Amino acid sequence: QVQLAESGGGVVPAGGSLRLSCLATGSVSTINFMAWHRRTPGKERETVATLMPDEDWRKFVPSRFEDRFAISRDAAKNTLYLTMKNLKPEDTGMYYCAMRSTWGSPEFDYWGQGTQVTVVS
Repeated sequence: QVQLAESGGGVVPAGGSLRLSCLATGSVSTINFMAWHRRTPGKERETVATLMPDEDWRKFVPSRFEDRFAISRDAAKNTLYLTMKNLKPEDTGMYYCAMRSTWGSPEFDYWGQGTQVTVVS
């Protein structure tokens, strides 16, 4: 089992920056895929960044976010980060990290409780 705990959310003015953290504990060596998702008011949950913790550390950020969001990982700290800059009011929402241990599964096995991001204009 893996437990995930996000932190770093808060209230930030438009144009500001935040770095979200996701601490993983438990059987972290089983993790083969990591991601950040968000749920914003009135919208479906969407993926904002993914990272595959292999030797290539393959990252993916959808084009609509790639100029503002970046995903990274500190393996020594078992922590996944989402760095966001030039935040907009429409970025307001709950941000979740999720990780997967099951190979080939489209679903995530573990989810954090989320951290709220509020961008004020």
